[in-house]
Amino acid sequence: MSTMTMDAPTGIDIEVIETATIREAPYFAVDNLHAYYGESYIVQGVGFEIRRGEIMALLGRNGAGKTSTLRTIARLDDPALHQGEIWLEGKPIHRMRAFEASRAGIQLVPEDRRIIPGLTVEENLTLAQVAPARGWDLDRIYAHFPRLAERRRQEGVTLSGGEQQMLAIARALARDIKLLLLDEPYEGLAPVIVREIEKILNEIKAGGITTIIVEQNAIAALELAERAVILDTGSVAFTGSAREVLENAELRQEYLAI
Repeated sequence: MSTMTMDAPTGIDIEVIETATIREAPYFAVDNLHAYYGESYIVQGVGFEIRRGEIMALLGRNGAGKTSTLRTIARLDDPALHQGEIWLEGKPIHRMRAFEASRAGIQLVPEDRRIIPGLTVEENLTLAQVAPARGWDLDRIYAHFPRLAERRRQEGVTLSGGEQQMLAIARALARDIKLLLLDEPYEGLAPVIVREIEKILNEIKAGGITTIIVEQNAIAALELAERAVILDTGSVAFTGSAREVLENAELRQEYLAI
């Protein structure tokens, strides 16, 4: 039995074809997201990709759609996703509701932190692990957040602002987390506390957790991140490395006013 072989058509690079064929799907990706608050069109065709373990800074002026994009990714009801796709490790997150996205490994730490009144630090953390799937155990959390270990019996809402932010992040890590969404984690915090949270985020990164950070302190976020996406009125104005943004004063002035 003979075997027939065919040469590639003239002008086509076989190596390019093979590379395109074997290219792996991104760890996390959003494509052409369109989301609304009622009739207000907020997220307008947003799309980007992130590799596993990367930190991405999602930046823009007030009202650019940053928080709305995070909420859309977390599959909250507001804003409502009308079009687009969200993929995490090949799973179609866009087809899920918020509790399903959480079970799939997406955890949102909102700007207001949502610490539960009447519960201690440890009770807030324990409550996060009632339903599967669990993430870090308490010993591991306290090893990374020694301030929380010291205050484990204290009511969560009586902590300082920085300590509440640590608790909110630790509570997310108590779940089986694959993508951490941080909305304004440095807001209102002293520089020394910001540096402490940055250290924690680098430790989280070393553990392979992928993070998207929305932050008005753009320079701090860019110095922490590898990648950056800048939004302008709900659309992507820039996507690339964080270093590019740090080194491009014109870009920062136009879209970030810094």
